[in-house]
Amino acid sequence: MVPIDTAALAARGIFAPLDIHFAQFISRVAQTDDPDLWLAAAMVSSHTRQGHVCLDLAALAGKTTVWQGKGEETPMAWPELEGWRRKLTESAVVGEPGEFKPLILDGAGRLFLFRYWDYQDRLARLISQRLRPSDSGVDILRVRDGLKRLFPENPGGETDWQKVAAFTALTRKFCIISGGPGTGKTTIITKIMALLLEQHPAMPLRIALAAPTGKAAARLQASVARTKINLDCGPSIKNLIPETASTLHRLLGAVPGSPYFRYNEKNKLSVDLVVVDEASMVDLALMSKLVQALPVSAQLILLGDKDQLASVEAGAVLGDFCTPENTGRFSKQFCREYREIAANEMAVEQYGDGGICDAIVQLEKNYRFGQDSGIGQVSRAVNQGRPDLSMGMLRAGKYEDISFKDAPPAQDLTRQMAASIVRGYRSYLGAADPLEAFKQFETFRILCAFRHGPYGVVAVNRLAEKILQAEKLLSLAGKWYPGRPILIQRNDYHLQLFNGDVGIIWPDPGDKDDLRAFFPSADGGFRKIHPMRLPEHETVFAMTVHKAQGSEFDHMLFLLPDTDSPLLTRELIYTAMTRARKKAEIWGTEDIFQNAVSRRSERTGSGLVI
Repeated sequence: MVPIDTAALAARGIFAPLDIHFAQFISRVAQTDDPDLWLAAAMVSSHTRQGHVCLDLAALAGKTTVWQGKGEETPMAWPELEGWRRKLTESAVVGEPGEFKPLILDGAGRLFLFRYWDYQDRLARLISQRLRPSDSGVDILRVRDGLKRLFPENPGGETDWQKVAAFTALTRKFCIISGGPGTGKTTIITKIMALLLEQHPAMPLRIALAAPTGKAAARLQASVARTKINLDCGPSIKNLIPETASTLHRLLGAVPGSPYFRYNEKNKLSVDLVVVDEASMVDLALMSKLVQALPVSAQLILLGDKDQLASVEAGAVLGDFCTPENTGRFSKQFCREYREIAANEMAVEQYGDGGICDAIVQLEKNYRFGQDSGIGQVSRAVNQGRPDLSMGMLRAGKYEDISFKDAPPAQDLTRQMAASIVRGYRSYLGAADPLEAFKQFETFRILCAFRHGPYGVVAVNRLAEKILQAEKLLSLAGKWYPGRPILIQRNDYHLQLFNGDVGIIWPDPGDKDDLRAFFPSADGGFRKIHPMRLPEHETVFAMTVHKAQGSEFDHMLFLLPDTDSPLLTRELIYTAMTRARKKAEIWGTEDIFQNAVSRRSERTGSGLVI
């Protein structure tokens, strides 16, 4: 056995300073220098920073790990499980579920920071309360008529999962609609809102549309506004369908400088229905706070793609709900109700026990990527974890909308990327006004896996500036030059700017052509802000795949790094590919691409069970 050397772990950069300080704090409170407690505290802090909700002791106990840090190897044997659990259980700082202590250890050997156990416990309890079939006086005849009118029969008699999703939303207080890009999630939510409004003709529903980022909220409201025009319902219903969406932080009323919100369990939102798009991006803490702020009578519908990257912060709520055990396994009772009300059969291979199984609908039919779409075909192969098949399709060159190119060495990247960058960004830099610039800028984007390194966001943004200046499309005169695209990195509630919002520095035609930062507004226009007032931001010719979630571009170029990493996963590749509407280019090496497709993004099982 190799003894635990906590000093070596700290000195060699195995843990971040935050993890070390937390472990030292826990040890002081517990009044012990036991290395097993120190290690558990440091590890649960580290795991939470990496997006895990908890630390699974059993996955580590009794094993030996060789740590790499500051060029040195530090071998270490983890404590045996029973002894480790006993020490933690006997500590004054570790409690059982339901106790108020800094760390919580559950019966399955999962160690939580208290606040994350509390977030998860509250979320599970409140969602469970919403899973019972609604008994709030649903008009069956109206439901039947609405489903028939808005969801015509399929010619082949196949199950119309959009119709099933609408039925689920009409009969339950909680519903998840999952599907990839092009499966019609935002189209169906417009139909669902119409059907729900038809159920309450005397008292219109209070509906809130929300998304995790400003970009995703803008796309949601644009889709709803576009879809409802041709909806087969009366003009009075169309007028009641909301067109404005906000970020979740704005909906909940974020309190500047704190993790709290104005709306919470003691001050509920005044809503009857909340729709959240891009729910895969919502972390555990935010989802829990949202559900706590909902009135008991309010309905919650989550839209998202369970196969996309999970949230950057701790927790993968949509993924925890949409497990294979929960998805596509409706109960016999649910199928019977659907047959009686919708007058259709459901193709269910295996029945479930009700509960959460009856609240999740997976959309499979893709209306954007047909059988001849390379983006659709390759992304499905990637999603299935089939590296040989996906690379074979890319190398065959039979699809016009997706291609693979061997990435050049770092020193040759500027020359090789010059044509793509000039072609992709020339049109927006030649625009006559900010509105036209935004429209053209959103047609092309470079995506990177990481921020740093020669193939990362920071380097590629500098490279793009250099190329565009050489072509005389940019003049890098100062920090805020005309045409500079920017990505907000920190929420500013006073300016109503949020992490992920994209703007462009542009001469203001109404103010002597002085430079302003222009951001799209909900009414289709733009807001302008003096650059000196902007919160933390960066140039955004290139952005990480994580930051691109909730966005779509006509043409996307995805640049893989030249070295492999555990962070390169099939979820990352799939998310990058499906940001493209019309054309996707992937630059990299076959080995790194195939390794990534073979690798799943794994987060420690949180135990979020409904």
